[in-house]
Parts: sequence; C-alpha cells; structure tokens
Amino acid sequence: MSAKWERDSEASKGTLTFEIDVETAKKGIDQAFKRTQKRITVPGFRKGHVPRQLFNQMYGEEALYQDALNIVLPKAYEDAVKETGIEPVDQPQIDVKSLEKGQPWVLTAEVAVKPEVKLGDYKGMEVPAQDTTVSDKEVEDELESKRQQQAELVLKEDQPAENGDTVVIDYVGSVDGEKFDGGSADNYSLELGSGAFIPGFEDQLVGHKSGEDVEVKVTFPEEYHAQDLAGKEAVFEVKLHEVKEKQLPEMDDEFAKDVDEDVDTLDELKEKTKKQLQEQKEDAAHAAIEDAAIEAAVNNAETEEIPQAMLDDDTDRQVQQYLMGMQQQGINPKMYFQITGTTEDDLRKQFANDAAKRVKTNLVLEAIVKDANLEATDEDIDAEIKDLAAQYGMEEDAVKKALSKDMLSHDIQIKKAVDLVTDSAKQVESKDAEEDK
Repeated sequence: MSAKWERDSEASKGTLTFEIDVETAKKGIDQAFKRTQKRITVPGFRKGHVPRQLFNQMYGEEALYQDALNIVLPKAYEDAVKETGIEPVDQPQIDVKSLEKGQPWVLTAEVAVKPEVKLGDYKGMEVPAQDTTVSDKEVEDELESKRQQQAELVLKEDQPAENGDTVVIDYVGSVDGEKFDGGSADNYSLELGSGAFIPGFEDQLVGHKSGEDVEVKVTFPEEYHAQDLAGKEAVFEVKLHEVKEKQLPEMDDEFAKDVDEDVDTLDELKEKTKKQLQEQKEDAAHAAIEDAAIEAAVNNAETEEIPQAMLDDDTDRQVQQYLMGMQQQGINPKMYFQITGTTEDDLRKQFANDAAKRVKTNLVLEAIVKDANLEATDEDIDAEIKDLAAQYGMEEDAVKKALSKDMLSHDIQIKKAVDLVTDSAKQVESKDAEEDK
C-alpha cells in the first residue's frame, strides 16, 4: 500500500493519491462475484450457481470492478489517511485513475483537511485587570434587595396611592369610543412606578384612594407592538378596589434568620453575603481573564482558510445543543419556533455568524495542546468521568459508554490548554484606571 499527499498552496485542501494492491483488489472482486452470483440467472444453471469462469466469459471480469471497488475503497481510503497523517474534515471526492487487471488500482481523493495553525505568543497575555474587592455598600445593597423580597403588602385604609404601592384595579380601555382586544381586565394587581403599563398610566393613579373611579388618558407609543394602536390616544375607565403598601421588615437578627436559616445574627448574614459576593466577583473575574487571554492568543495565531464543512459542522452542533437546552426546560423545537416567531434557518444564521471565530479558537487550542505537549492521564480521565456522572446524575459506566476515551482525552487536553493560557495571563491596569488612582 502506498499513498501520497499533496497539499494545495495556501489552502486547507489537497490531493491524496493512493493504491489498492492486487491482492486486495482480487479479494474485492471475489466478494463482488458472490454478491452478483446470487442475482443472475443463466440458462442451464440454477439461480445463484453460475460458475465464475462462465460469468467471466459472458460478461468479463471487469463487470465486477465497480462493485469490488465499492467494497474495498472505504478501508483503502482509511489506511491512506492514516499513512499520510492528514485530518480530513469532509467527505472526499474520489476519482479513479486506473483499474488495470493484474495491476494495483490507482485512485485520487480531493480532500478538505483541518487547517494548519501557526501559533504566536500564547503565554503571558496582557489582559485588563479585574477588581474583585467587595465594598460595604455592595453588601448593604444586596441585603436591601433581600429585604425588599421579604416585604409584605398591607392595605392602606383611606390613604392615597403612592409610587411603590400596589393597586388592585378593574380597567376598560377604548380608542375613539371603541373597546380593543387586550384593553380590559378585572382585579389586576399593578405596582405603581414599575413601568409595566403604557407611559403615563400608572402616574395618573397616584394620589387616588380605594373605591375611586379614575379616567386615565394615555397615548400609545409609536413603536407599540400592536400596530393598530401605535400612536393613538386611549381612554381607560379604572376602578380602584384596593391600595396596598410595602411593609419592610426591620434589618435585624430576626430578618437574618428569615433570609437564611443557617445564620443566627445579622452580622453573620453580612459576613456570609460578603463571602458570596466575593466568590461571584472572583468567578466573573476569572471568566473575563480567560476570555481576554484566549482571544489574545487566537489573534496572535495564523490559520489557513477554514473549510466550509467545519463551519457547517460547528453551526449544526451549536443549533443542536441550543435546542437540547430548550428541551430540558420543557420547550420542544416546534414550540420554541412558534414562541419566538422564527425558523430553524433563522437559528442557524444566528450561530453561523460566529462559527469562524469558534472554529479558529478550537484549532488554536488544539495547536497549543501539541506545542505544550499537554496530555490527559488515566487519573484525569477517571476524574472527568466522575465529574460528568455527578453533573448529569448518571452512572459512571453510562458516561464511559456515551463518551469514548479519545473524546474525553480531547476535552481534558483543551481544558488544560485554556488553563495554561489563562493562568499565565498578566493583568494590566488600563490608563484610565491608573489615572483614577
């Protein structure tokens, strides 16, 4: 078996020339005859029993060559790929150069291959410095947010509504004296100042008491989603049934216990909240450093033109993963497209926009794996299996069946490449930040 690879100049494709030796071709012809023998009928012989010699006399051995080639070609092409070490990314275009009797068969394959990557610097990338300090005000704001969540709504007796209060109303809307779809409701709870309704609606309820009738006049925005109402004036007849105000709990130890059963005092809650905010900031900072460092390393690298097949495969994978994520939330693809008013083509176009960036990033990370000689040990693989099993609630054996060792090794190596680039990155203060100090 001999194979030769000739790469096209400055392109991620080339020509693979390979041979099928005489012995392999003969075995393919024998198999092709056995298949053909079952189908043909020759006078004087039972179906499926025509002798090989008679078949050759009647049809010629060459009549078996195409079937024989189809039988032996997949293995021959696979062996040629291994021999030359190329990495095809699409189905090849096969061309037969020679099928001479008694001679090796010669074929060529036009093949799109994984682009070559010329790495630039990828260690010590300069990235924007990240501030992970947590201020007292941030802790106070977080506790106030929790306090607002613990608020109770209490009826206001004979007192006017204010911004921040919740009113329970009936309303009927009309345009030019005609009621319109979606313009009425009963016992609707509306927080004044929330901006949930058309601009001006909530403001006109401020100052009114429960039991009052209010005529509210508003103008629908020009960009309103219902085109038949956009820009038009409307009148709403509103009946206020109830006015409720928020009653906030005292910021004390009892409040702390209500918010978190694992603490006993407000000071403990403050300390725990600060720690949580610190972890969130550190996670966000690490993610920002990782993104910036990887982007810099990718920008420093040069790659050949990326074959369309790789871009299409990436887009297919992104669409599939996105729809699977929706399905895990109980939304099947048909429902998703109905809700969003989009099609699968729309979703594909959305992901196709960044396909080249994602593919190049992965190619650069794979090149870093080779350049830095990063390996996935058996211990790494075992740990990855345990993590995946815990993450998805699966048995470890099920993970092993679903993912091959090569797939797990590849993912681990990519993670190590990401860690290498990220951990070696240097945080640099921006000029603006330095001037502020």
